[in-house]
Amino acid sequence: MPVLVIYNPVSGDRSAKALFFDHVLPLLHQHNVTPEKVVATESSGHVGRIVADFLASSTDHEPISVVLGSGDGTLHELINVLNSIPSSKPLPRIHLALVPAGTANALYASIFPPSAGEDPVEYKLKSVRAFVSGNHRSIPLNLAVNVISPPHVPPPNKPGPKQVSISAVVASTALHASILRDSEALRASDPSIERFKTAARQNITRWYYASVKLFPRKGPEVVEVYDPQARSFVPHEASNEDDPIVDLIGPFAYFLSTVNVDRLEPAFRITPQAKEILEEKGSAALDLIIVRPMRDPSYTMDSEETRKAFAEKVGAVLGAAYQDGAHISLRYADDGSIVTEGDGPTVVEYVRCGGWEWEPDDVDEPAHLVCADGEILTIPTEGKATCTAATPMNDKTGFAIYA
Repeated sequence: MPVLVIYNPVSGDRSAKALFFDHVLPLLHQHNVTPEKVVATESSGHVGRIVADFLASSTDHEPISVVLGSGDGTLHELINVLNSIPSSKPLPRIHLALVPAGTANALYASIFPPSAGEDPVEYKLKSVRAFVSGNHRSIPLNLAVNVISPPHVPPPNKPGPKQVSISAVVASTALHASILRDSEALRASDPSIERFKTAARQNITRWYYASVKLFPRKGPEVVEVYDPQARSFVPHEASNEDDPIVDLIGPFAYFLSTVNVDRLEPAFRITPQAKEILEEKGSAALDLIIVRPMRDPSYTMDSEETRKAFAEKVGAVLGAAYQDGAHISLRYADDGSIVTEGDGPTVVEYVRCGGWEWEPDDVDEPAHLVCADGEILTIPTEGKATCTAATPMNDKTGFAIYA
């Protein structure tokens, strides 16, 4: 199987080049793996063009292995460039040996959860070691297909083009999308994870008005919600086989779905049950975290004071996500305080579904932002966003991770 080695020299703290020449390439040489190419990316989307050009030059249409040193954003570019290429036949399966060189490295940290005291270099080589050992499994990646649709127009007018972005980690609106947008402005001064926390503080009092539909996934055929008491997903009270779609109204403080991952940072387990889906062959689902202020028993009206008070509760949710995903068990007491026991409404609605639709209020500009693996998309006025979970067509196509 042909092997390409690609790294992004400006990912994260810009240490990828040294990591590859000091450790990754010697490890490949030690195991008699000779790459067809060793390439540093030079611009946005370059990683996809490198792989696309190699595939175009090959007549075998056989799977390839790519040793990829980057963050989740560069993987996102690879997937989207390859999926945008017109072709009469599916691309061959691309097996990835990931080397985490980005800021958060959500996909890598989800497949290889970090342990205290672990050698940092050895930790980054786990996927490559799995690849060269030959004694590995290749985990197929599910994908989330995000579509930004223009407003409906009556015939004979033609609507504008749809925008499609495919994510392998996260698709979000509301607070998380605002955080990712603003964190980019902070990247030059602070390339660390701390810039996300700075951006969170800038946006945490904001609420987002939209109408939402949740769609069931194949298998259960209903939308599911996590029950902390049962410690499992159960059918959503508003979803059944005859009428499976769930409608939700805003405002929303947090709305984020993941695919393939249970965390967005090594310790930030935002969808802690999500890895169950990777074990279900041929099954795809989105794990969705929703925080809606109107579920708070103390809610009376939307005001600046109410938003500031609720921001503390959103902060408590995000803080509990760092405690091994403890946020999914938080509940409201009768007075609106957050507790860990009792039978009050859950602070977080933790949903498992096949897809969602987000239609923002036209006058709520921040509600029009969508984040797909760090790429920020904007919903046009009277438009909407949809996100749908998808599996590879078969075991000869799609993307897979050496583990």
